Amino acid sequence: MFQNLSGRTILVTGASSGIGRSTATEFARSSPNSLRLMLTARRLDVLTEVAAEIKSEVGDGVKILTIQLDVSKPAEIHDFVERLPKEWGDIDVLVNNAGLAAGGMAKSPEISPAHIDIMFATNVTGLINMTQAILPTMLRRNKGDIINLNSIAGHEAYPRGSIYCVTKSAVRSYSDALRRELIETKIRVMEVAPGQVETEFSVVRFGGDRSAAAKVYEGCEPLTPEDVAEVIVF
Repeated sequence: MFQNLSGRTILVTGASSGIGRSTATEFARSSPNSLRLMLTARRLDVLTEVAAEIKSEVGDGVKILTIQLDVSKPAEIHDFVERLPKEWGDIDVLVNNAGLAAGGMAKSPEISPAHIDIMFATNVTGLINMTQAILPTMLRRNKGDIINLNSIAGHEAYPRGSIYCVTKSAVRSYSDALRRELIETKIRVMEVAPGQVETEFSVVRFGGDRSAAAKVYEGCEPLTPEDVAEVIVF
């Protein structure tokens, strides 16, 4: 996917754990001598740990900027872009990784409005708002790569996952439409849609209940975050 990462500025959302964390690490490994890596997530303390781990592995050739950001809040995205240091403003690669499921495996009509709202605000409008905030810098330079982390749930719906599935269907449609809108530019829009990946995702979904989260993977061999990260950076 990426022939030469040298000198590029890469933004990864939801980089504190799981696929986002592994993707940040894989980018750093792929270009350890000249890369700007911008990592965002809600947990700044964990982001700081991620940055330290990357630095200890690849050295100082990779410049890392960590920023606390909740993509479900449009005002935070606006402030994030407005406050970016000038040298970090021209983003070459946007990895829209931040996403979640909430409310366990509730079925209609038991799904709470709060869980519906947070899934749409993070998975759909958060991804769109982040893309719209970064896209102007790519259009100005007529180059860039947008990678939207999706899920097989976007085209293979399953019971007790209706809201999560519909958010991922929305990401799929948005990615397809945006790709067509930008077809005459040198901006690429890509989508990565894995199946089950063993991360903190299910722990969050079940409100911290690790035993319930573990049952999600019974009878199967899930992907690892590293598996998906390698596909993204390839």
